[in-house]
Amino acid sequence: MKRRKAREYALQILFQIDIRKEKPSATLLKRFWADQAPDTEVQAFAEELAKGAHKHLKKIDELIRTSAEHWSIDRMSTVDRNMLRIAVYELLYRMDIPASVTINEAVEVVRRFGSDESSAFVNGILDNVARSVGKADRENQEEKKEEQKGPAVR
Repeated sequence: MKRRKAREYALQILFQIDIRKEKPSATLLKRFWADQAPDTEVQAFAEELAKGAHKHLKKIDELIRTSAEHWSIDRMSTVDRNMLRIAVYELLYRMDIPASVTINEAVEVVRRFGSDESSAFVNGILDNVARSVGKADRENQEEKKEEQKGPAVR
């Protein structure tokens, strides 16, 4: 639940950056956190996601563009666009988080903040991104290896 809250905060930070056309500066973050009361772990993860997504924006947006058939990034809702950016950042740079967790969390966050169509839209694009970067395939291969090993025999 802590990580979901951090993702929600990261979405709100990126939303502000996107609307105001700002960078995730110390001033913006200080202003944002003044109205919140997260623990340090939540705040650190939220800032990592927001700053990381912003830092790699060009690469992330290109992956979203190629995975979102017939959609330009500018036509996407601000919530959907920025949740996609956060999730794609996770898929690319957080190998410790399984693709299925990243996708599920993104879908749950846009269910709360987005439109009625947001969850299906975000789910479809992220599934395409996960496949295109090979993260979903790596996880499936690891699961299959574990299943083939079977239970430990003593």
